[in-house]
Amino acid sequence: MLPDHDPHADAPIPLSGQLHEIIAQAPDKLSFTELAAWLDARAWGGLLLVFAAINMLPLPPGTSAFFALPLMIIAVQMVMGRTAPWFPARLDRRGVSKRELTRLVDKVEWVEQKIERLFKPRWPQLTGHTATRIIGAACFFLAIVAAVPIPLFHVAPAAAIAVFGLALIYRDGLLLGAACVVALLALVFDALLAESGLAALSYFTTWLHH
Repeated sequence: MLPDHDPHADAPIPLSGQLHEIIAQAPDKLSFTELAAWLDARAWGGLLLVFAAINMLPLPPGTSAFFALPLMIIAVQMVMGRTAPWFPARLDRRGVSKRELTRLVDKVEWVEQKIERLFKPRWPQLTGHTATRIIGAACFFLAIVAAVPIPLFHVAPAAAIAVFGLALIYRDGLLLGAACVVALLALVFDALLAESGLAALSYFTTWLHH
């Protein structure tokens, strides 16, 4: 059963508080489409944050592309200007359980409680419909970078996507500016990481031939 539309869904309440409400009222397992419906006006930002948080965790080698795929799917739809997210049936059925949502809330709530007062609606036009499409394009590119199968390569771009998600959740144009800075720093960090990896590989190859 999906929730009725909440006219106060845009209120800048903490996302963790909204997730607590979902955990209390929703079924034991939600498809991603149902989760988006519960998030309502915060669906795009909330889903970006949820999947980015997963991508910020240490991942087994070679799996970064798999975990970045949902971010790409969401970002493409943002660029297309869709009003609601769509997921392939297999991924949608995978969904998310209350237990997984609870673990996510446990991880982010203490951070959010410390910094939530910094987030508030500012320059809302910077997080409007047109801006959401531009943010989607930026997040799609970052998700592609996150999919590169290099250890730790996914962490920085995922962190930038998480900040973009927060900017949409709180309709905070100032936070959107911070997200752009974080995205640039993430790309610089990954470029340095790739350069260091290539240098190390070159040194190791040279050493083997001596």
